[in-house]
Amino acid sequence: MPRPDLAEPRHFGELLFLPRRLVCGGCGALDEWAPGSRGTGLVGAVPGGSEDPFFRRPLWLQTRCVGQVLWAYNERHVAALAAYVAADLRERGGARPTLAMFARLPRWLTSAGHRPQVLAGLAALRAQAARSAPANRSDAAHERADRPRNHRSLLFRGGAY
Repeated sequence: MPRPDLAEPRHFGELLFLPRRLVCGGCGALDEWAPGSRGTGLVGAVPGGSEDPFFRRPLWLQTRCVGQVLWAYNERHVAALAAYVAADLRERGGARPTLAMFARLPRWLTSAGHRPQVLAGLAALRAQAARSAPANRSDAAHERADRPRNHRSLLFRGGAY
């Protein structure tokens, strides 16, 4: 979560540059994250992949599906993916940030031929969200460093993206 002592972001894109705090209610672990810098620009987080974009820890909600790893950040993310995958008619919206993830979903996840398996995988993630013991962690959830980390597209320079 963004640090609670900071002001609300003015723009959606600022969320990738806000300092974050990680607090585990189970073990009490605490960690802080702040954007790096390169020259005069800030280097923010890169969302996507099976790791948390800020702390690079494996996501809790992961399962194997259609020979791939299906993952989600939280129950709201699972619900949004399930609604999209289950839809018979998928209309493309404008360039609204909340709908941008659907345009970037991998083909295997949106394929009509994989719909039953993907919906079953999303149901498994929904059930997994209710469990919190480390022993309940999916075998798909482990550190893989499987996402590219090209930070060039996430430089913030003096108020413009």
